[in-house]
Amino acid sequence: MKKTQRILIAGAGIGGLTAALSLLRRGYDVKVYEQAVELREVGAGLQLSPNGLRALYQLGLGDALGALASEPEGKEIRLWSTGQTWKLFDLGQTSVADYGYPYFTIYRPDLLKVLTDAVRAIKADAITLNAKCSGFKQTAEGVALKLGDGREVLGDMLIGADGVHSPIRGQLFGADNPSFSGCLAWRGVIPMERLPQHMRRTVGTNWIGPGAHVIHYPLHGGTLMNFVGIVERNDWQVESWTQKGSHDECHADFNGWHQDVHEMINHIDVPYKWALMARPPLTRWSVGRVTLMGDACHPTLPFLAQGAVMAIEDGYLLGRCIGQHEDNPALALARYEQARIERTTRIVLRSTENGKRFHNPALASPEGAAAYVDREWAEDKVRERYDWLFRYNVDEVAV
Repeated sequence: MKKTQRILIAGAGIGGLTAALSLLRRGYDVKVYEQAVELREVGAGLQLSPNGLRALYQLGLGDALGALASEPEGKEIRLWSTGQTWKLFDLGQTSVADYGYPYFTIYRPDLLKVLTDAVRAIKADAITLNAKCSGFKQTAEGVALKLGDGREVLGDMLIGADGVHSPIRGQLFGADNPSFSGCLAWRGVIPMERLPQHMRRTVGTNWIGPGAHVIHYPLHGGTLMNFVGIVERNDWQVESWTQKGSHDECHADFNGWHQDVHEMINHIDVPYKWALMARPPLTRWSVGRVTLMGDACHPTLPFLAQGAVMAIEDGYLLGRCIGQHEDNPALALARYEQARIERTTRIVLRSTENGKRFHNPALASPEGAAAYVDREWAEDKVRERYDWLFRYNVDEVAV
């Protein structure tokens, strides 16, 4: 019998559910506590690069994901004003050939459903909803997770997968001190059928311009288009995914941009806006029987498309580390931290760096943009930025 008998997870987001599945598949008793009254993700998209898909495929989710995701044919850069296009690299089968796994773009609710179904297929009552996690107590023998209604639940370990405003992190290491990045993000999901025929393309597109950029890509088998527009503004610093904006305000932020960008904005049902806040990477995640994962310990700006993937890698590696050191919970969590902290810190720092690349003043004119794109998105530079990300192997990391 395993000495570590019950593992508590605070938060049923993408990372928390990946960790739960990784641990359940290894035979551990897992309980996930989620403050929401129903498991319903925000309607937005995300990118699953081959390094993250390796973990999800190893957890048995490949077919379920493939049935719901989109597989873009490639990536391209477009100029904000003229729409001039530069092809970056193929995805699809090229990703499989180079890295062993595809490159998917997926609707967040679809990914959440796949994970939830897989967790509940192993343990029907693994997820407890309407259970806000407010803190914990730990002893040499175990951990007591405090819930918002006054209850306490006991376990051998606690994993804080409770997001960017994590109460678990706050108790471990004190309040965080985010700083405004100087950027506001717009997001929306558009039914593909609303767009003109020439825009219904299965590619990932990054529009770049001075002081702003736009990313869009297909979701849900190509029936939806995900839109994210990021603009330099200092008058909005609310860090919330559910704050509604207006079409007029969004159009104004991209004044002068190509008509295709405004066409997308026109067809977003509700444009949401949120401030992008920057946080320095933590230098420590674990204390005794308690650790952190995902946005609770390494929140990142979205400029390398690795936020969700980092949480997936975390969840998979947690399963490996606990399986390897199940007799010693503190050692298992320390080894997990050691296995992940260097990589995630590098991603956080590189992501901030990459964001600056999208907004360079040289992009103001077509002539300056051509020279800038030829230099910054040359094949060798693109490989240097992404190859180390995509080649990461969750099965080969020393634990």
